[in-house]
Amino acid sequence: MEPPPQSPIPHDSELEQYAARTRRSLIARLHDWQDQQSWDEFYRTYWRLIYGVACKTGLKEDEAWDVVQETVLSVAKQAREHRYDPSKGSFKAWLWQITRWRINDCLRKRATASEADVDIEKLPDFDTDAFGQIWEQEWQQNIIKAATERVKMAVSPRQFQIFDYYVLRGMSSGEVRRKLGVSLAQVYLARHRVGNLLRKEIEYMKSQG
Repeated sequence: MEPPPQSPIPHDSELEQYAARTRRSLIARLHDWQDQQSWDEFYRTYWRLIYGVACKTGLKEDEAWDVVQETVLSVAKQAREHRYDPSKGSFKAWLWQITRWRINDCLRKRATASEADVDIEKLPDFDTDAFGQIWEQEWQQNIIKAATERVKMAVSPRQFQIFDYYVLRGMSSGEVRRKLGVSLAQVYLARHRVGNLLRKEIEYMKSQG
């Protein structure tokens, strides 16, 4: 079955603003749970993955944000009740299943509301390869984005800026030196240090899948 039309995904800056608002709302709903820092980190790591998958399965923006919140809340509840068993499957598969359930919940609400443009029989079967391909693609992209964000917080803003220009944006060392007023040694040091941290972070996140 062909995947549904994708909802347009806002520009990164808009997404970050929406994510921050959703995060504040979500953390407030988890206020009486332990280890808020870990849940905050979990949200920062996986919100984009969940949101992107929800949009690409045909949900509207507000529906996708609902899926983000409900998925994280479901993960938190199941973790609190010790319902995740690593011996029975990977974390990646567990999160995939919960996200799929929450997307289906959203689609059922649509159908219940009898929206004229929704035919529940024509919605994609989320057990098919189509959904699996969407999830895998978003998972791989999210690993890189989330790992980059983690590393960005672990190094100095200046060092990350050098790495961003030189490695991520592909500027020449000369361009970076002129633009930022740094030495060639600083450029190579940033590439080496930040690059190593990024590789380790990506490897770690891949191991979680």
